[in-house]
Amino acid sequence: MATRSPERFGLGEISELISYGASPRATIYLAKASRARAFLQKRGYVIPEDVRYIAEDILRHRLILTYEAEAEEVTTEDLIQRLFDTIPVP
Repeated sequence: MATRSPERFGLGEISELISYGASPRATIYLAKASRARAFLQKRGYVIPEDVRYIAEDILRHRLILTYEAEAEEVTTEDLIQRLFDTIPVP
């Protein structure tokens, strides 16, 4: 949701850089991939580090940047990093 309505999450400065945010499917696949990573780490539960570890790979191609972002040489990785730096871990 933070990529679709950045202002609601204190990320107003990036709203002009995202043309299309991640769809609900991104959340589904982020959860699935995080569970898979936890399993590979021999855990039956997901921790925030699992989500953070896999997030770039899941979200990178799902965020469509504006021409302004490209002109400012802002990458999707930069925006994902800002998301994780701003939104508190539960």
